Amino acid sequence: MKYQNLKTVAFSIFCLLMQQESFSQQQANTLPGWALGGFSRPKNINPVVTPDTSSEFMDPVLKRAVKWESNDTFNPAAILRNGKIVVLYRAEDRSGEGIGFRTSRLGYAESADGLSFKRKSKPVFFPGNDDQKANEWPGGTEDPRVAVTSDGTYVVFYTQWNRQIPRLGVATSKDLLTWKKHGPIFENAKNNDIFQKPHKSASIVTRLVGDKQVIAKINGKYWMYWGELGVYGATSDNLVDWEPVVDANGQLKAFISPREGYFDSALTECGPPAILTSKGIVLLYNGKNDPAKGDKRFNAGTYSAGQVLFDANDPTKAIGRLDVPFLRPMEPFEKSGQYVAGTVFIEGLVYFKKKWFLYYGCADSKVGVAIYDPANPTGPDPLP
Repeated sequence: MKYQNLKTVAFSIFCLLMQQESFSQQQANTLPGWALGGFSRPKNINPVVTPDTSSEFMDPVLKRAVKWESNDTFNPAAILRNGKIVVLYRAEDRSGEGIGFRTSRLGYAESADGLSFKRKSKPVFFPGNDDQKANEWPGGTEDPRVAVTSDGTYVVFYTQWNRQIPRLGVATSKDLLTWKKHGPIFENAKNNDIFQKPHKSASIVTRLVGDKQVIAKINGKYWMYWGELGVYGATSDNLVDWEPVVDANGQLKAFISPREGYFDSALTECGPPAILTSKGIVLLYNGKNDPAKGDKRFNAGTYSAGQVLFDANDPTKAIGRLDVPFLRPMEPFEKSGQYVAGTVFIEGLVYFKKKWFLYYGCADSKVGVAIYDPANPTGPDPLP
């Protein structure tokens, strides 16, 4: 009985501290101790990847040369390879008009310092005449998140867009250049209803082993967060076939959802790979501000970046959440592009030289970077 009382007191103190942190963040935007950041934009660097009208490649479906990154370059994954940061960015051609009506492919950019990038002239991942063509053509391969296993296998989760149903696909590689596509991640799930419904945005759980960020297991299984209309979960034994987490009635279980009156009132879309820390699992996500039901301090439709802390022993249980974004559209290149409401759409997070490098899409048009130095931390983006 005494032990139970102590547990109750300890939990009450924890909840009080969380409430105090939430109030503090809403007033002055200071981050709680479990969160990553703040992230600072390096001066005179951004954007680090912009459209290029000179790049061409021979498209295997169209059987003609295509200026594959001429319209937009955005929504990047990021990973370390051979001591360099590699960004896999979504690139759109000019085959149509409007977001989602062009063809997307993934480009490759490499950097020794995380700031200045050298790009390959041809995409490294794209729809082709393969067994995934029906899932990926004509919309393409979109919005990647990439992580690596402890034995050096790179795993990318991306949106397969055939302009009918967006689905999460998975592919693996040993060099980030040549990829094996494994198809939709929920195709063989027991709860197969999800396969015929829109689903996207997968953030697999990772952890630091020394200075290396690798894919982790939770309770003996690989674990991911996914979704945009709420944060859901899925588990896997092989990184290819995934089972969504459901409730006792077999329905999808949302761990967090959009909140009326907040910056994430329309969407809570998962960002880069989550990080297992001593405080729990930290998931960075993208919140969309609902024009009617959102936080009036932020522009209607704006995508800003939030964080949520999950229990390491129960990854379905949220135990902390930011009430205002730690990163929001502030720079001109983050508010001018094909998405005029503005975005800092986070998808790539890399631990590099004792710092965290966060790569994000700017207004669905360019790629930016922001850096968190734990040895010299700065504050999050100020409130409006």
